[in-house]
Amino acid sequence: MRTQKIFTALSLIGAFGAGSMGVAAPTPAAAQDPAYMSCEALWYARNRIYARNGHCFNTDRARAVFGAGCFPPYGRLSGWEKSRVNQLQMWERRKGC
Repeated sequence: MRTQKIFTALSLIGAFGAGSMGVAAPTPAAAQDPAYMSCEALWYARNRIYARNGHCFNTDRARAVFGAGCFPPYGRLSGWEKSRVNQLQMWERRKGC
């Protein structure tokens, strides 16, 4: 029950945060099983983690979705964020994305 409340809260936060960037808000990456995500969803989930941490994107695709602005901590990730990014990248490789 508590987990559901956390995911609901993350969903609301994700919808607000992504909406302010002009991007449709999918279900939060933390609530999705990467084994069932498309390559596009895996890419978005991974880069969304970087974007909310101020990463300076270099590719046209990422800048179009997340913007060119960067801010502190400039893409530095916490422990759980690093783990999630590694998991998403593993699934991207496994699926041949």
